[in-house]
Amino acid sequence: MTVYNQISENKVKTFLIMFFFILIFSSFFFLLGKYFDSPWGYFFLGFFISLASSVGSYFYGDKLVLLTTGAQPASKKQFFNFYTVTENLTLAAGLPMPNLYVINDHSPNAFATGRDPKHAVVCVTTGLLQIMDRTELEGVIAHELSHVKNFDILLASIVAVLVGTLALISDWVIRSMWWGRGSDNNERSNRNPVILVLFIVSLILTPIIATIIQLAISRRREYLADASAVLLTRYPEGLTRALQKLKENTQPLNRTASSTAHLFIDNPFKKKNSSWFVSLFSTHPPIEERIKILKNM
Repeated sequence: MTVYNQISENKVKTFLIMFFFILIFSSFFFLLGKYFDSPWGYFFLGFFISLASSVGSYFYGDKLVLLTTGAQPASKKQFFNFYTVTENLTLAAGLPMPNLYVINDHSPNAFATGRDPKHAVVCVTTGLLQIMDRTELEGVIAHELSHVKNFDILLASIVAVLVGTLALISDWVIRSMWWGRGSDNNERSNRNPVILVLFIVSLILTPIIATIIQLAISRRREYLADASAVLLTRYPEGLTRALQKLKENTQPLNRTASSTAHLFIDNPFKKKNSSWFVSLFSTHPPIEERIKILKNM
């Protein structure tokens, strides 16, 4: 797959995911309405919430991601290497200079977000800046800038917000049912048990659907970003050493969420030695495989 095909595919996927999110969200609220004897009222409520979330994620997804991760703006004076490495690589890649942010966390990691190259953000942790030399940092930043150039950031940012919205609403509904279960038990006991079963099933499936949405953006984009980074730096050894250091680190990020996990260059939860079944639902490809591919370049 060429970079241009990836950009086109990411734009199509973005709108398809937004469409399916609105459909799934509205259907979920319709079932919720059936349970409370007001299906269409809840349907339109879900439709407008999902529509607002979709539009908001397009224009403000990067700000919400930065707020979730606790990132702060990075100045050139304080983070000279980070700033100058990014500056040099953006010139080489023909990209506008992104906004730079830093997360105060000992766990090394990085991500890029935004809706397009003109509104891009590259963020790293202080832990990453501490353990990477300049060549390794170039590999990491080149990887993130490749996500920017390939428009991965648009798709990933929207998915982060929409998945987070699904999780919040699902949690709110479960808590509402739990704390309100004793107030009208007699009234609910007379309702159609089929509707109740469908509603409970939808609550169970919601987090699974959220994971599938994250996987829909494809772990293949990480391999492509690695390859694009090597083309940019002309030095695969830099990114290889950087990934090796990330692999050796087992400290998770202090502040992260499952909705934003797919944005990072490495799994922020640091789940090591997972079973093959769990790895099927991982938002990241095996880092060992990425290193192996880079060594063969």
